[in-house]
Amino acid sequence: MKKMLLVYILLISAFALYVLRFEYSSQVNGSWEDRGLRGDIGETYMMITFQSGLEYWKSPLKGFEDAGDALGVTVEYRGATRYDPKEQTTVIEQAIARKPAGIAISAIDPQSLIPAINKAIDADIPVVLFDADAPASRAYSFLGTDNYKAGVTAADKMAELMAREGEVAVLTLPGQQNHEERTKGFRDTIEQRYPSMKVVEVADGHGDALVSRDETLRLMKAHPKLAGIFVTEATGGAGAGEAVQNAKDGRSLHIISFDTNKATLDMIKSGTISATIAQGTWNMGYWSLQYLFHLHHQLTVPAPSTSGENAPLPVTVDTGISVVTSANVDDYYAK
Repeated sequence: MKKMLLVYILLISAFALYVLRFEYSSQVNGSWEDRGLRGDIGETYMMITFQSGLEYWKSPLKGFEDAGDALGVTVEYRGATRYDPKEQTTVIEQAIARKPAGIAISAIDPQSLIPAINKAIDADIPVVLFDADAPASRAYSFLGTDNYKAGVTAADKMAELMAREGEVAVLTLPGQQNHEERTKGFRDTIEQRYPSMKVVEVADGHGDALVSRDETLRLMKAHPKLAGIFVTEATGGAGAGEAVQNAKDGRSLHIISFDTNKATLDMIKSGTISATIAQGTWNMGYWSLQYLFHLHHQLTVPAPSTSGENAPLPVTVDTGISVVTSANVDDYYAK
């Protein structure tokens, strides 16, 4: 009799535990309509960049953090300290070992990072790329500027500044996908639309202000008729501006830069830089996390979908650009 009573007690206890667990599971995993689109503070999503000290990353990170606040999840920022693909690969592999809910990556190199990106996908960690793509990887989406079109826009603006004639040069980062596309868009447009203009050289600024300054001075000396220079990133733009400011012959140069760090905006205000191309960087961060969240919770299918279901974002998302000049520069300073 006592044994039977003990068995009943154990069965009742087991049933009670099952009911409690079921109710808890229902509350946690209940329909999104009931509890809203909210995750858990224990969910961690990571943003990984390169040259982590750049002011440029503040805006996409802010978008990433704002999305984290909206969804009730935790976000972390990691980055290679230098312009070094091997270091960024190490950072990605360290992130994979922590098994985050998702990773957003700006790829320093479109080829060397592919194994690390695919390794994360193989570990069932959703990955999206933003700002700088690695098209041959298995990342689910790229969110960033249509860089070829941005180069086209820069070329049209340069032609306007130079009355559609004269010599121009490009200062860029060879080997990085987004900069290659900007350069190609610029060169193609000059060659196809403006027959009285010529791109006389494409130089490597290494993403460094001092190198870019020295390269700009070299370009001005090598090409005495050089009238304009397109710089595909902000640090180099500031370096080119410094070169013009310090030119011993007082020679002027139309400079079109990229992005909106304070040094660039200040040089637009002073007239040293003619214009810069502003990217939708906050959008890159915000929508990267939104997509990762949907993938982690299986609220969507990766795009493109073979099942016919709709994904919230396509394979490529153009986050937009605008042209900043002295007429609207005040609108782009951080508030």
